[in-house]
Amino acid sequence: MSVRCWIAGIACAVAVLGAAAPAALTVTFHRAKPGHFLLPGRDYVGELVVADIGIPDHAMEAPGRLFANHPWLWHPLLPRRTSASHKYAHGHALVLGGGMASSGAGRMAARAALRAGAGLVTVICPQDALVVYAAQLTAIMVAPFGDDREFAQILADPRRNGMLLGPGAGSGEVLRRRVLRVLEAKKACVLDADALTSFQDQPQALFDAIAGPCVLTPHDGEYQRLFAHEGDRLTRARAAATQSGAVMLLKGGDTVIAAADGRAFIQPYAPPALATAGSGDVLGGIVLGLLVQGMPHFEAAAAAVWLHARAGCLVGTGLIAEDLPEVLPAALVELE
Repeated sequence: MSVRCWIAGIACAVAVLGAAAPAALTVTFHRAKPGHFLLPGRDYVGELVVADIGIPDHAMEAPGRLFANHPWLWHPLLPRRTSASHKYAHGHALVLGGGMASSGAGRMAARAALRAGAGLVTVICPQDALVVYAAQLTAIMVAPFGDDREFAQILADPRRNGMLLGPGAGSGEVLRRRVLRVLEAKKACVLDADALTSFQDQPQALFDAIAGPCVLTPHDGEYQRLFAHEGDRLTRARAAATQSGAVMLLKGGDTVIAAADGRAFIQPYAPPALATAGSGDVLGGIVLGLLVQGMPHFEAAAAAVWLHARAGCLVGTGLIAEDLPEVLPAALVELE
């Protein structure tokens, strides 16, 4: 597509108003518009061409705040190995694993974090689930714990600098306490699935606790449990980021990444095959793997969304979530 990644921050219909025929070619002036990338409008655009008609960039409100997600926006910030690198220089990611019957989500997320470049990854899990994780994981370490005191001891090591909580963890008061403990420690964190649902009755308690780098990764259902905002995905993601103080990664066919300062990226394409069980767990793991290596959390979320989409394209039809971490190296090589 011949598209400038800078998107005009002006109104553009993201709903089909009445009858609309899918276009073979859409020509727009000055910049692409949000409705060219947000669903359902994206499915009607066809090839998109942006025509320069002499409008200066400063004529549009808040230039540079909204982009189509593209590697040039964050590629310089991607972590890289050097001849002096060692594993401890690339972060130690923690993934909170669920019980024996729900271990798959944590295992896939942990593998994705390792594939994304984390120097070390440890799954921390209930004592009675240790055998399940230990039998399935090799390069990823496993640390069992029994109660909140042992959980706090695992967090106390400053080298363990980031954590993903939520996938397969089971929602409720126990998980809510653990999320708050991680946020209190100001470790970089990714909150997904059950970690979000656990705060549905007291979302402000979560927002008040966010002080360090934090990425929330809800799908639409999880979003509605925490936020009352309405509108298109871009509007809702921006409003939620402002309210929570976290980076909002609002998942869907037109995923939006939004920061509390108003910046936002729209993912221009992701294959429908990614709509499968466990896909979001892998995405959370990729975000975590980039975070623990020191990548800023807004750019880490954007890079993870792009890599996740590209990995889905590389696998293609028949994709299952376990495939995604295995093709991440190929997606990363493309960026180089």
